Amino acid sequence: MMSRTLTQFLIQERRRFPDASGEFNALILDIAMACKAIAKSVAFGELAGLHGNFAGDSSDSQTINVQGEVQKKLDVISNEVFIKMNEWAGHVAGMASEEMDEPYNLPEGQPRGHYLLVFDPLDGSSNIDVNVSVGSIFSVLRAPESAHNGRNVTAEDFLQPGTEQVAAGYALYGPTTMLILTVGRGVHGFTLDPNFGEFILTHPNIKVPETTKEFAINASNARFWEPPVKRYVDECLAGQTGPRGKDFNMRWIASMVAEAHRILMRGGVFLYPKDTKDITKPGRLRLMYEANPIGMIMEQAGGRASTGYGQILTVKPSALHQRIGLVFGSREEVELIERYHNNPPQGAREDDPSPLFATRSLFRD
Repeated sequence: MMSRTLTQFLIQERRRFPDASGEFNALILDIAMACKAIAKSVAFGELAGLHGNFAGDSSDSQTINVQGEVQKKLDVISNEVFIKMNEWAGHVAGMASEEMDEPYNLPEGQPRGHYLLVFDPLDGSSNIDVNVSVGSIFSVLRAPESAHNGRNVTAEDFLQPGTEQVAAGYALYGPTTMLILTVGRGVHGFTLDPNFGEFILTHPNIKVPETTKEFAINASNARFWEPPVKRYVDECLAGQTGPRGKDFNMRWIASMVAEAHRILMRGGVFLYPKDTKDITKPGRLRLMYEANPIGMIMEQAGGRASTGYGQILTVKPSALHQRIGLVFGSREEVELIERYHNNPPQGAREDDPSPLFATRSLFRD
């Protein structure tokens, strides 16, 4: 059987719903087109003068996005590509991006669709200048009927728990460009064929291995971790002679799309937990743009995504740019981390990083 294109895959999925209008399929193809355009910009990089920070209207300054982060040139370009590719066809009622303070309303006169598009246009952009894999993350939600009928979208329209997502995915711009997609029936990987400009189904029905010997965490934050995280990492580092009885490898790329893809392909666990580094932030990653879409992908692939205490997809967002702690990957490891959070050792206190009778950390405070 010949490999299917993304278009053929979506047509086959649509046949399960004879009354479907085709609007959803068309939206996914518009998203895929945006990812192809971004892949091309990423590939040209410095050849097209696209590396470095975005200076806005002043050549000697740099711009800061709503997240408080310095914008890269490719952050801005990628955001514009997503908007331009998805605002005109009438498939969305509005969009929200990590790079924009408020939701994006369609220009006057443009038709409005039944969906909301949420995206991180270029995840891992801090790695662009050192040529590390980056990507785009997206999530599709249903729009309120009133927004479809002409009302401007508001932030409140987007504040839906991850369980309400109808699709999620990411594009990975690496040695090959890949699109990872779930429409609620498993996870499938498509590789961009540069000869034909088409995404081809190359990885059907991806499954995350339930067990692993690999974890990813930013160890420089060890002094800020909560006791359950310290306990988990210590036990992994103790190796075969420790309580886990096996040796672990530690990875850290600082590009969540790249981390997620590695785990999806060969298993592992990723931790970016809530910590005490900045007590005003209940985590570092964005619930709407990163945690929920990656969470849906992991759960659909048989893995698990969690706050550390429970399933991430059940969290009701309270703000468009809400941050949260995130743990995802091989189910057995994530469930173990949840047990450590929900059932601390006897004598441990939440406000004591090194209680007398709890497991002490190999990382010195």
